[in-house]
Amino acid sequence: MKIAIGCDHAGFILKNSILEAVQEAGHEVIDLGTYTFDSVDYPDYAEKVGQEILNGRAERGIVLCGSGVGICIAANKIDGIYAATCHDTYSAHQGVEHDNMNVLCLGSKVIGSEPAKEIVKAFLNARFIGNDPGQERHNRRVGKVHGLEKGTDQ
Repeated sequence: MKIAIGCDHAGFILKNSILEAVQEAGHEVIDLGTYTFDSVDYPDYAEKVGQEILNGRAERGIVLCGSGVGICIAANKIDGIYAATCHDTYSAHQGVEHDNMNVLCLGSKVIGSEPAKEIVKAFLNARFIGNDPGQERHNRRVGKVHGLEKGTDQ
């Protein structure tokens, strides 16, 4: 998979560990910055990652800021992006498997590099199961989320 990665200045401290984890898992990285500790605005990086996914250049994304919250809020404002802040492996894989999450958000001031690497691996190894026999309820629920996004009932 191609994984788009972006962060603000607060997330920059964790970015190299995330890049390494993605590459170790056998995936291709699209590094969208930032590349220094100079102050930048997290919505810009959420948008860059979201656009890579929507344009088909990346299958998933990972975004980082200090808490993981601000960049998550920004990412979720983009139609078709389903982002969640996850600081544990269960939420990271469950978010993909049940909710079709396509962007993982992490907070560099919340977790260290080793737990973050494990969370990234859980995210990357998960797949949406809503189309599997007996698991259709997840597809139905994701459809309802899409309905909320579009302002229609599903």
